[in-house]
Amino acid sequence: MGIRKEIDESRQGEALLMEAKEGEKGKGPVAAGRKLYIESYGCQMNFSDSEIVASIMMDMGFATTGDHREADVIFINTCSIRENAEQRVRNRLKEFGANKLRKPGTLIGVLGCMAERLKAKFLEEEQLVDVVVGPDAYRDLPNLIGRLDEGGKAVNVLLSREETYADVAPVRLGGNGVSAFVSIMRGCDNMCSFCVVPFTRGRERSRDPHSIRREVEGLLESGYREVTLLGQNVDSYKWKSDCGNETMNFAGLLEYVANVSPLMRVRFSTSHPKDMTDEVLEVMSRHANICKYIHLPVQSGNSQVLERMNRTYDRDWYIGRIEAIRRIIPGCAISTDIICGFCSETEEAHQDTLSMMDYVKYDFAYMFKYSERPGTLAARKYQDDVPEEVKSRRLKEVIDKQQLHSLYRMEQHVGKVHQVLVEGPSRKSDQDLCGRNDQNAMVVFPREEGIRPGDYVSVLVERCTNATLIGRRVQPGHEVSSS
Repeated sequence: MGIRKEIDESRQGEALLMEAKEGEKGKGPVAAGRKLYIESYGCQMNFSDSEIVASIMMDMGFATTGDHREADVIFINTCSIRENAEQRVRNRLKEFGANKLRKPGTLIGVLGCMAERLKAKFLEEEQLVDVVVGPDAYRDLPNLIGRLDEGGKAVNVLLSREETYADVAPVRLGGNGVSAFVSIMRGCDNMCSFCVVPFTRGRERSRDPHSIRREVEGLLESGYREVTLLGQNVDSYKWKSDCGNETMNFAGLLEYVANVSPLMRVRFSTSHPKDMTDEVLEVMSRHANICKYIHLPVQSGNSQVLERMNRTYDRDWYIGRIEAIRRIIPGCAISTDIICGFCSETEEAHQDTLSMMDYVKYDFAYMFKYSERPGTLAARKYQDDVPEEVKSRRLKEVIDKQQLHSLYRMEQHVGKVHQVLVEGPSRKSDQDLCGRNDQNAMVVFPREEGIRPGDYVSVLVERCTNATLIGRRVQPGHEVSSS
């Protein structure tokens, strides 16, 4: 699933809070005095896309609001990776429908993967929806909003082989002012049999590396201290200049971005096991500001299941990539995606997944029951024949095992000092601050005067849960753990 994983259950359905700043209430002819609200579901790419949409809409003159009841235009940026994600969107649209009764003239739009997949059906079946816009059509929003203002409805879900939005400066929404997403490519050429993304986001195309670096430099100047480079499969990033005399692969891009500043941490998501090279790992090992954390989806530990999934690697290849990570980047954290109950998955195949988990001992994982998606190769070719109760039981076994492994990995950090990038107050207490270490683990420590979001601090970890490290700040000079 790669970056198409749902980020965190606590963020599902969370609005991207967009507080309008003084001076941002544009004077565009389309939108004078009108307000925009965006709500995003699903993967990191969707959240990044919403920032592009906000930028385009603000250029039209829209102000932004964190309260959908104030909005003149409501967009919901959707995910099609699982059926229940789509159902949540439908339920949310019904809630937004109350805006139309309370505030006549309110426009409601569906963006993203679900918009592309269902296309005009939204306008036919969901009477609340006025506009449907696919991931490659956001530049057409001024034209589409104009049509709506004339009393019509509008759809644009055309996919592109060129669109990367490289020249659109995203509006950073609802973030902490410390970490930001930077899209480096769009689309996907991997035809995993369970996945709709190639159909909803189109073919792979890589963004100009110079525009990526300029965006990172701008973020640094604005006070950001961490970027996550986004792509459905970042390892397949491959850019070639128009004249053909300049090329760059992902290893080159990673180094190019890391050289912006030692103060700017660099992460990336997501890697595909078939494409991750030793060259990338060696770049990571050379640069202290490239975080020692890799999300490497396995999906299944059984080679036959992987073949049916069309993942184009087998169990031994995946283990080889894990061994390379451990060899080249000692102490690197590894997370994964796992699908339980894929078509014709046997009990023996499920045990292979559990044994893979025992071998790797992932730091954390995103774990799902298989959900058949219409139009995919799996839906056309294979029978979804694993009973729901079996899927649920296998998923529970995977979750239970991962909780043990997460605790094991966290316990390895206790008694060690880590460099932590402060993000802000802890969710549980404003007397504590929190931030992430190099391996992407959340660290909580008591608040001290003068420490602000964006600062790097040294924290001695004294205890942990299976999801959080807890410690206290120590003075610089302590040796920082690399594992």
